[in-house]
Amino acid sequence: MGDVGTAPLCVCVPARNEADRLPVLLKAIAAQDYPGVIPVAIAVNNTTDTSLDVLERCRADYWGRLSIDVTDIQFAPREAHAGSARGLAMDRGAELLGDHADAILVSTDADARPPATWLSAIAAGMARGADLVGGRIVIDPLESLPVRAAVLHDALDRYWERVRAIEDAIDPVAWDLPPRHGDHTGASLAITLRAYRACGGVPRIASGEDRALVMAAVAQGARLAHPSDVWVNVSPRCDGRAEGGMAEDMARLVTAGAGSAPLLMPDFDHWRARAEWRRSMRAQAASPAHMVRAEALLPPMPHDMPLEVMA
Repeated sequence: MGDVGTAPLCVCVPARNEADRLPVLLKAIAAQDYPGVIPVAIAVNNTTDTSLDVLERCRADYWGRLSIDVTDIQFAPREAHAGSARGLAMDRGAELLGDHADAILVSTDADARPPATWLSAIAAGMARGADLVGGRIVIDPLESLPVRAAVLHDALDRYWERVRAIEDAIDPVAWDLPPRHGDHTGASLAITLRAYRACGGVPRIASGEDRALVMAAVAQGARLAHPSDVWVNVSPRCDGRAEGGMAEDMARLVTAGAGSAPLLMPDFDHWRARAEWRRSMRAQAASPAHMVRAEALLPPMPHDMPLEVMA
């Protein structure tokens, strides 16, 4: 890949009734320290609000900084879901990038607010040899969670930090070394155009399309990295637009925080066993595709350990 900060890229955004959120996202993208005009492919789907008018105003506001490409589509009811919308946005981004195989598609959501270093940090992660770069999900400080839900969220962060420490100690991966986080969702997910085309793009499924895209790319040998300096603010709203999306996760977190029963998570011994399994598979020179298929067939980990929550 070329010099950090000069790789061609396109930010890809599915948007449904996001007239209030899109200006915040586009302002943040325009404020990036990434040089040049930044292409943004927005798939406005099944929308009944003023999103299209808002985007026309944003086009004028950021003329010369953002090149905003809008696709307006009305999916049939059975196809009006996250997989179709994100897939359309990323496929359009791929068209705009043309034949530059090392170009980068960057997925985000309409309710995200990335920091100014977001795109340059993604490009730096790619320049170190990654084919996919996941961004850490941070609850936007401008929008607060209920106190008990916020406490639970912090406890989950500590839990996943320990899981990553276990994985790094037992089965370190050369292209994803610490310090790293563990998130790779549609709110901040970058993939080279080569890897995107090799894996067939975004699966047209109702939910979980971002994770399915990652697994399909990894199965093709793509290298997934989680640099600690790649992150994005996201809204903790509970009234999201996509079935199975982050808003539903936030709603479950709020409900769990309001309850009295402890939240159960897999014991750390299960994660140690899983990391040892992965290390054994690598020692056998298992192909990436075989590892992805074999891990999907493993029994799910039991949720048998109460999450440690600090007051």
